[in-house]
Amino acid sequence: MSKARLKVGIIFGGRSGEHAVSLMSARSVAQAVDRSKYDVTMIGISKAGHWIGGDDPLRTLEHGGQDAPGAALLGVPRHGALMSLSPAEAQGELHLAPVTELDVLFPLVHGTYGEDGALQGLFELADVAYVGAGVVGSALSMDKGIFKTVMSAAGLPVLPHLLVLRSQFEQQPEQVMAQCESALHYPLFVKPANLGSSVGISRADDADGLRAALVEAARWDRRLVVEQGIDAREIEVSVLGNELPQASVVGEIRPRRGFYDYIAKYVSGDSELLIPAPLSPQLSERAQALAVEAFKAVDCAGMARVDFLLDKSSDELWLNELNTIPGFTEISMYPKLWAASGVSYPELIDRLIELAVERKADRDRTEHAFEV
Repeated sequence: MSKARLKVGIIFGGRSGEHAVSLMSARSVAQAVDRSKYDVTMIGISKAGHWIGGDDPLRTLEHGGQDAPGAALLGVPRHGALMSLSPAEAQGELHLAPVTELDVLFPLVHGTYGEDGALQGLFELADVAYVGAGVVGSALSMDKGIFKTVMSAAGLPVLPHLLVLRSQFEQQPEQVMAQCESALHYPLFVKPANLGSSVGISRADDADGLRAALVEAARWDRRLVVEQGIDAREIEVSVLGNELPQASVVGEIRPRRGFYDYIAKYVSGDSELLIPAPLSPQLSERAQALAVEAFKAVDCAGMARVDFLLDKSSDELWLNELNTIPGFTEISMYPKLWAASGVSYPELIDRLIELAVERKADRDRTEHAFEV
């Protein structure tokens, strides 16, 4: 008797500066997933935050359309149903109708409202298995300022940095810049705290550059991170697992223009990916160990890509970021590193779904009712 296929919902798009990247990730996963094992339902989220169903929501979003049938996931325990959402005859009302039950959700919504714990909270309320980190791991990893605080508390290495609030900079720009220049030295990197794919990140080599970088980062977030710049190599490690995570081989990115920004990642392809990275065995092992420690420190699950900066002069490794929903495009490092470690793209998708089911089974063991 054949095993029933799991019903998997791939969620993509989202109200984020990384919307386009998410669509690329979703298309790659949808093409690679084993359809003999899984019934796949594609679920889009528009740039305005509207959930989209229908026959091909990915194509709809790729072409900028917003007119596809609406969809919704209800936060109702033990239900796990994707619902269609359409206007009812009565003006101002919406009609809900079941579309399909979902066994596992596979979120590929990068950045804000997807990688920050927001979607994961909905999944928890709906009591559905889902790929990747939970609410806590997602939220801690998404905010670069909080992530660095947690890493420091865990005794893991992070570069000197300052957290700046957008309101502080807008009200007292000269004071904020003076604080940055007093605590750190040029070059500096200025980043929105809650965004990925290098969106909104700028390098500042002087006061004018710092002011412009703060203005740019403030477009994308109310919390800004100003970080000490170093002459560094960019090192990445993929992590896979739940409570016993494993690290992939180590990779290196060598951007040919400045640093590894959004254009280099997704538009020009103007970067060299070295897998495995040309590092000593000792450095590679340290990067792998630090990646697993960081993964555990934020209670991550399923998957993560951990990014490091390697000081060219001292060979010191500094934790930079932990991405709980790493890119899954054809040029993304997360699947490439696992492929080099002996795990193919379809096998990686299988394992992530298995980990989601295992974690859900573990959550189901927890009691929530207390009787006195």
